This record gives sequence, structure tokens and C-alpha cells, in this order.
Amino acid sequence: MKEDLSNLKYIKAKNRVEKLKGFYNHVVVYIIVNIIITGFKVSNSLQSWVSFKNDLLSIDVLSVWAVWGLVLLIHFTYLIFGQGWEERKIEELMNKELSKYTKK
Repeated sequence: MKEDLSNLKYIKAKNRVEKLKGFYNHVVVYIIVNIIITGFKVSNSLQSWVSFKNDLLSIDVLSVWAVWGLVLLIHFTYLIFGQGWEERKIEELMNKELSKYTKK
């Protein structure tokens, strides 16, 4: 039984690490892609500081960062607060499965 609990803890930890890894990958892609998009949008205004600043702070550029940032925030919120019910359900199903084998 201790081995089963140890395996259950391992599975939970592995699942958690996979979700964290997915979030970190999302953050890296968010930063890289938004820097590239911003670079393309402001590349025509490199002649003067004023035009560069105006293009960099335009709604066109900031909206990309903001909308995707909101999606990233939702992903983070789910990662931190949405895990509880999922972990409880996994534990419930694992306990059901373990009880089948212990009754035999």
C-alpha cells in the first residue's frame, strides 16, 4: 500500500511539473513572438526617436502584448488556483482504483 501511495505522489508531482513546464514554455513563446511582432511594427519608424516612441506605444503594438498577456494571466491563474479540484478528482479516482485491488 505504501508503494501505491508513493506512486500516486510521484504521478501527482509529475503532472504538476508538466503543467509548470507548459506554462514556462507559454511565457517564453509570449516574449519571443511579441518582441518579433513589435520589431516588425516599429521597424519603419527607426528614423527618429519620436516616431519610434509613437509607434512603440501605439495601440496597435500594445494591444498584442495586452491581449496575449491576458491569456497568459488566465493560464497562470488556472495553474495556481485551478489545480485543486483536478488533484482531488485524480486522488479520488486513484483511491477507487486502489480499493478495487485491495479488496481482492
